Amino acid sequence: MRQVIQVKSNNRLFGILVPIISVLLGLIVGAIIMLISGHNPIEGYIALWNGAFYDEFTIGETIRRITPLILTGLAIAFAFRSGLFNIGAEGQVIIGWLAAVWVGLIVDAPMIIHLPLAVLAGALAGGLWGFVPGLLKAKLGVHEVIVTIMMNYIALYVSNEIVRSVLTDHDTSTEKIAATASLGSEWLQALTFYSRMHYGILIALFAALIMWFIIDRTTIGYELKAVGFNRHASKYAGMNVSKNIILSMVISGAFAGLAGVMEGLGTYGNVSVISGFTNLGFDGIAVALLGANNPLGVVLAAILFGVLKEGAGEMPSAGVPTELVDIIIAIIIFFVASSYIIRWALTRFKKEGK
Repeated sequence: MRQVIQVKSNNRLFGILVPIISVLLGLIVGAIIMLISGHNPIEGYIALWNGAFYDEFTIGETIRRITPLILTGLAIAFAFRSGLFNIGAEGQVIIGWLAAVWVGLIVDAPMIIHLPLAVLAGALAGGLWGFVPGLLKAKLGVHEVIVTIMMNYIALYVSNEIVRSVLTDHDTSTEKIAATASLGSEWLQALTFYSRMHYGILIALFAALIMWFIIDRTTIGYELKAVGFNRHASKYAGMNVSKNIILSMVISGAFAGLAGVMEGLGTYGNVSVISGFTNLGFDGIAVALLGANNPLGVVLAAILFGVLKEGAGEMPSAGVPTELVDIIIAIIIFFVASSYIIRWALTRFKKEGK
């Protein structure tokens, strides 16, 4: 019993230390790259910090950047906890964005009805987009990675065609949604020097709480985790494996759809023809990986990535190219993915300490 407790304690410790060490190593390697390329790493990181936290406006924009990353991170993490790899969060973001704006444009109702309806429409649309690969996986054994990648492109081109032919008369962008469907707030704008920060951050944090509650405090969450660990054993124990696979992908898609809602009802207030992917879904994979598929970890990882991505815009003022931030993020993910090396080093250090 004591050995089991010790193993759990060690795993929890490693789960905390590995992401922290990965981030530090990523920043150190980034500094080395700056030095090699002839830039001052101190000035570069100061510029990055100022780009994210210099004043109320930049803080508001940083929070705005963090908000959808929390939700796409939760989407990927939720699927991971059930043993599934949802590469389709990008498409689910686009579909959720489109559905929320569509409701924001065509419905005429007071805010107390209109806003929840638009938010719910985006979540349901994302969940529906996750339902298809979940169904194919559960009933036909089709790998979810292949299906979700394909559905990303379907979402992109279908959304563009709907914007051009249904929501507009061959324009590239719709009108602004009704004020009754907006997540924006004049009070928040005035507080942050008219940044694009909106109340979506509260929805994102609440979604993290919802994921924690489902996974750790409900029978459904227990079954989802059990299916993720071993589907055959779960089936033998009487669990409906197919139902849990579909449910996991639907909930995962709903989280990603909410990320699209944040952009459609909060940041931009409309939907446009997209020439390429938003990358929110793909960034969510990195957020979930760094956050160890834990809701709190996902929130913290989203904060880090939001800060890096928002602060990168100021780095050219120090002569450092913004692409360096993507390099730093890639290095962090590399170290997280190679966590066994860090675990080995920590274990060896612990043994030598004894």
